[in-house]
Amino acid sequence: MKKEVSNPDWQKQAKENQKAYKRILEKGDKNKMLKALPALHEEAFSKIDCLSCANCCKNYSPRFKNPDIKRIAKSLRLKEGELVDKYLRLDTDGDYVVKQSPCPFLGEDNMCSIYEDRPSDCRRYPYTDEDVFLKRIPLTLKNTTVCPAAFEVMQKLMDMHPDKRT
Repeated sequence: MKKEVSNPDWQKQAKENQKAYKRILEKGDKNKMLKALPALHEEAFSKIDCLSCANCCKNYSPRFKNPDIKRIAKSLRLKEGELVDKYLRLDTDGDYVVKQSPCPFLGEDNMCSIYEDRPSDCRRYPYTDEDVFLKRIPLTLKNTTVCPAAFEVMQKLMDMHPDKRT
């Protein structure tokens, strides 16, 4: 049976560990960490039920790339322009993101109404099984405070590098 993170203070701990996380991501053994990510990802998601959390959908927006917009509009039987006008806006980077938080496609039961057609960013989040987790340090640091799985993976990376804790 899945459960949310065993540490109820994970968000507080993630905030407190930001400097240590950054140091590990910058100075840790990249090859060793990259090799460990798939197993750490699997372990974290075997313990965490995203539907009990949905912090990502409640607090952030993925980028909606053109293929995402086409696929979602088709699924919702909307014209692409209608989808954009109704749900999306351009952010400061020129990417389409949702107009509101939580995501308009998130139900009260934390289920996604467009799950099968969700944006690529949603499919990949929190990037814990990708090199993005090691390469995009500001994103990873932010994700450790939002996603319990990202926190769990980062904690395990810290355990692999005990000399980088302080």
